[in-house]
Amino acid sequence: MKIKLISIPVLNQDKALKFYTEKLGFITKKDVPIDSENRWLTLVSPEWQNGPELLLEPAPRNFEPSKVYQDALMEAGIPYTQFDVDSVDAEYERLAKIGVDFSLKPTEMGTVKIAIFNDTCGNNIQIIESL
Repeated sequence: MKIKLISIPVLNQDKALKFYTEKLGFITKKDVPIDSENRWLTLVSPEWQNGPELLLEPAPRNFEPSKVYQDALMEAGIPYTQFDVDSVDAEYERLAKIGVDFSLKPTEMGTVKIAIFNDTCGNNIQIIESL
């Protein structure tokens, strides 16, 4: 068994695509129209192009329970998912310089260092570095 796809709910696929590619540096793997408003839109890491795909899922717009869950996580300050990075400090500096809003600056927690930012699409995202 392998993990090939992970989805993240986004309020607007176009806005999410711009943020995840232009700010975070992911690259588009698939962009297939499903209907007049939705697409099968996946991204991959440029360092692992054959690795797991991140689906920018329009569920909050189409399925109310998804929106309720997404809103509850945001209100509680809980990250929807996390991405591994080599250096949380370096990634924090890079992203902060281009306007990414962090709710938690780099913080050591035992054997990891984390930071949390807003993806502008309805989610908190945690970046993590193993120490």
